[in-house]
Amino acid sequence: MKRQIPLDAASRADLAQGARQHRARQVAPDLACKRLAIVNVTFFGLPGRPDRQWVLIDTGVAGSAGAIARTAAQRFGRGSRPSAILLTHGHFDHVGAVRKLAEQWDVPVYAHVREHPFLNGTSSYPPADPSVGGGLMARLSPLYPRGPIDISRSLRTLPEGEVPGMPGWLWLPTPGHAPGHVSFWRESDRTLIVGDAFITTNQESAYSVALQRPELHGPPQYYTPDWQLARESVRRLADLQPELVITGHGPPMRGAAMRAALDLLARDFDRIAVPAHGHYVKVAA
Repeated sequence: MKRQIPLDAASRADLAQGARQHRARQVAPDLACKRLAIVNVTFFGLPGRPDRQWVLIDTGVAGSAGAIARTAAQRFGRGSRPSAILLTHGHFDHVGAVRKLAEQWDVPVYAHVREHPFLNGTSSYPPADPSVGGGLMARLSPLYPRGPIDISRSLRTLPEGEVPGMPGWLWLPTPGHAPGHVSFWRESDRTLIVGDAFITTNQESAYSVALQRPELHGPPQYYTPDWQLARESVRRLADLQPELVITGHGPPMRGAAMRAALDLLARDFDRIAVPAHGHYVKVAA
């Protein structure tokens, strides 16, 4: 069986529409996402919301601050700043612009306490694992930054249960890809923002990353140090039966076909998601 799970025609059409847009891609009335290089950032808040009435989730790779700020100005108005920046986790492609934006906007940055060592200058992540195979992105992974970065001045701990600046949402611990990885869940419309707990493109392959054909995958193999926890996290998210998922890599997806693919990924995680070999397959970092 192939490791990807193709999605339906509606998802492919949604992807094509997004590719034609230069602004953030609207996926719900109060949610938009923007692809920056290899990763997505998400904007929460209705268009035109005033200063401090919206939230940014993740901050892309280094050098993304200008593009994020321009997109925010286009969506919310010139000079409008978020009430918070939320991090699903602290990997380099999710925190690349966080220091610059936190200082520019004078805004708190929230992350799970288990991610704080990678964000306060204390610890680096475990080495990447190019031995998982799968393509150029995996082979290059030892070159990716492992941190730590130090944003201690802006860093805050996610409060228990609630999500700062996002009423009606909960944060869920979804470790495995990172020790303090979290996802965000809104039950009222069954929307999930999952970071890299699972993704919708084959992140190991540079070709797939460029093409962005919608496919359901487990977390990026070369940067996942605990496959047992990753498996448990995907099963927990599949049990929610979401209607819309926004991932850190790949296009947003929705509907019954997505849920069926997510259920299959959760049921058959070891065969679909876990690499055949690798440093962390049998023993977590």
